[in-house]
Amino acid sequence: MKVVMFTHSVVSCWNHGNAHFQRGILRALAARGHQAVALEPVGGWSRSNLAEAIGEDPAPGFARRFPDIDRIDYRGFEEIEAALDGAGLVLVHEWTDPALVRRLGRMRARGAPFLLLFHDTHHRAVSAPEEMAALDLNGYDGVLAFGAVLAETWRRHGWADQVHVWHEAADLTLFKPHPQIPRSRDLVWIGNWGDGERGAELDEFLVEPVRALGLSATVHGVRYPEPARVALARAGIDQPGWIANADVPEAFARHRMTIHVPRRFYARELPGIPTIRMFEALASGIPLISAPWEDSEGLFRTGTDYLRVEDDPAMRRAMRAVLDDPAMARELARNGRETILARHGCEHRVDELFRIVDRMTAGHAHHSGHAPHSGHVTSVEAEAVSS
Repeated sequence: MKVVMFTHSVVSCWNHGNAHFQRGILRALAARGHQAVALEPVGGWSRSNLAEAIGEDPAPGFARRFPDIDRIDYRGFEEIEAALDGAGLVLVHEWTDPALVRRLGRMRARGAPFLLLFHDTHHRAVSAPEEMAALDLNGYDGVLAFGAVLAETWRRHGWADQVHVWHEAADLTLFKPHPQIPRSRDLVWIGNWGDGERGAELDEFLVEPVRALGLSATVHGVRYPEPARVALARAGIDQPGWIANADVPEAFARHRMTIHVPRRFYARELPGIPTIRMFEALASGIPLISAPWEDSEGLFRTGTDYLRVEDDPAMRRAMRAVLDDPAMARELARNGRETILARHGCEHRVDELFRIVDRMTAGHAHHSGHAPHSGHVTSVEAEAVSS
């Protein structure tokens, strides 16, 4: 099957963690013999910022690192139409330009032969419904939501059985242990500042415990404001800045533990949706301690695959336990990777995707009068804020 994925960028993951999962899916599809193509707009903010940060166009380096990913940079709709020729499945990520989202829906409504799915990987349906209101999904066959609570928001507003849960996952060809690398430092955290959505949480569960315990620690990420950088420095935390996602497994391997600090919306309004770094860390075989987060979907085995703490003192105790008990640390790492290998690789998500496609295709054949969805995403608008 030819699968076309509209993405903000697969070349750049600068402040754009969705690129991790999209790359993994494209690679898993290609490994199975499918024709998988990523379309990204010329001049996207993530790629532009990365080029500025590293002083060169990241595309050549990306092509060397990921020769199995086929992508097209588009400027106009003629390039897009050519790329869609022969497609059986089209995935449209929620960062796609609203005008293009609408135009693709019109194509499908007029009889384009591909299945058209909207891929929602953000909390904006709850936190910023006015932004989502700009997305007209008339003509779409369904929605892929990266968590059950987000999927339920879409169901309540007209999508019913046309919304499907599709969690992110780790690219298991990249994320694996590197036992040959010595664990020379105590803790690493990899994540962006998050526009203030977890500033207090990072102070409580990262900065203060590291300072109090005198740990050797590293933080990789971008968009940290000056006060945050100063606080990290005062705690003795190294700040190398941005790191390419493909280099993250080796960064994990150099450290004895990592932490999961979800953004506030995922900890409170949208429980059950972890950051993709949680999948990637567990796949890499590093012990992980999580700030408060409710695994409402049972994705992992809390207390077995990772440790969960409620506050700063509990985080300090957990960090000290991981450092002082190597056997416990090894067991945590082994258990976490076991769960990822069993359930949460990009290969698993490709299986899930094609099961969704098969059900939709069977439904279309059964209901010969079926038409793509005629609702509008603005049905999510005002009520979603109070959900």
